[in-house]
Amino acid sequence: MAKLSLVRANRIINKALSEGQNRNFQPLGVSVLDSGGSLVSFQLQDGASNSRFEISCGKARAALAIGRGSRALHDQAIERPHFLAGLCSVIPHGIVPVPGGVIARDSKGNIVCAVGISGDGSDNDEICAVAGIEAVKLVADTG
Repeated sequence: MAKLSLVRANRIINKALSEGQNRNFQPLGVSVLDSGGSLVSFQLQDGASNSRFEISCGKARAALAIGRGSRALHDQAIERPHFLAGLCSVIPHGIVPVPGGVIARDSKGNIVCAVGISGDGSDNDEICAVAGIEAVKLVADTG
């Protein structure tokens, strides 16, 4: 299992937040979970709306649950609703199966962490997660 330091997690968050500001996105909440699903860091921009912590963590948990970005679950929702319902029922604290949860891999393909972002549209949340991941020289897997 690849390790993620707090310093690196915060660098991911800082870049994701600055990307959102540069694009004039709505205020974001960003969660970084290690490869085992433990919270390493979370930050919330001033003015962000309610429940950003829960939603961003749910997106990151969704990505870790399938080992791919949460976009993959979003794309499967129509074709495999029973799988999605089952997955939602067994993951503690739930998942949010929409874009915005992105897996970060090292150069060998190992999962280092998952980044979940909530605050703007899901596609825009995903853009910011990818920017944060790439800023620390990891490979983003959006699903």
